[in-house]
Amino acid sequence: MTRRVVLIGHPVAHSLSGAMQQAAFDAAGIDARYELWDRSALELPDAVAELRAEEFLGANVTIPHKEKTVSLVDKTTDDAHATGAVNTITRDGKRLIGHNTDVAGFTHALDALVGKQKMPRQAVVLGAGGGARAVVFGLVRAGFTRVVVFNRHLHRGEALVKFFGRSAAHMELRAMPWHESVLEAELSKTKVFVNATSVGLDPDETPLPGELIPPELLVLDLIYNPGRTRLMREAEAAGCHVMNGEGMLLHQGAAAFELWTGKPAPLDLMREKLAEAIAASSVAADSGIADVEAAVAGGAATGD
Repeated sequence: MTRRVVLIGHPVAHSLSGAMQQAAFDAAGIDARYELWDRSALELPDAVAELRAEEFLGANVTIPHKEKTVSLVDKTTDDAHATGAVNTITRDGKRLIGHNTDVAGFTHALDALVGKQKMPRQAVVLGAGGGARAVVFGLVRAGFTRVVVFNRHLHRGEALVKFFGRSAAHMELRAMPWHESVLEAELSKTKVFVNATSVGLDPDETPLPGELIPPELLVLDLIYNPGRTRLMREAEAAGCHVMNGEGMLLHQGAAAFELWTGKPAPLDLMREKLAEAIAASSVAADSGIADVEAAVAGGAATGD
């Protein structure tokens, strides 16, 4: 029996996860196929329920369903419970287990961004969705003492802060209104800046005017364009160290593969296939075959 793994989201056509996951299944000799399921919020409960069938190894969950999926599974692991978001589902008989491998993916990305420097203790995060929850939890667990969250809708940022109230009781975690003057003031006091929004999928757009970016920031944009997003380009020009979301997507995907199969992920192969998919989608976009959102995706922007 060919086993099935699906990505549930709305939309999902832009996703590049299938390229690396299918290659990993094939290399491991696992008879499985990775499918994309575009499901609306109304269709989500039925889609998750379908995963109880024996043919399914599990699923990935992407925007906008990560938080809603928590109530649809039978059990959540520590990371999924701590973030209030599920991005990976496994089966235990007919029971569904919700995981959050975005946390592991972000931890790898943060370590790579900081490198050999001492881990900073202050960060600014843009966004308040499922991806941003994994980012904030990763920062809390890494020992950050001050994290400021900005979201276009302040109440969403405040809800995120309230959710982490207990686990972040030892630190300062705040939500602030998205005003340029406030952003500029906070960026001048921080070391790590994470864009966990979808703003920047269009290469001409940026969530942050370049003139607000101070030098020497560590900038992680969870979008993974084949080149540099406008935020990354302008941050580099300001003298910052920048990184995109490709590493986070890779490592969260590798963690999901291991949960579904119980086998070590072929990380080098998955990295190679993901890079090829990103490059190919860029060529398609440049030739007019695909639109911008089909050419780029991000760990938090798309939730893969």
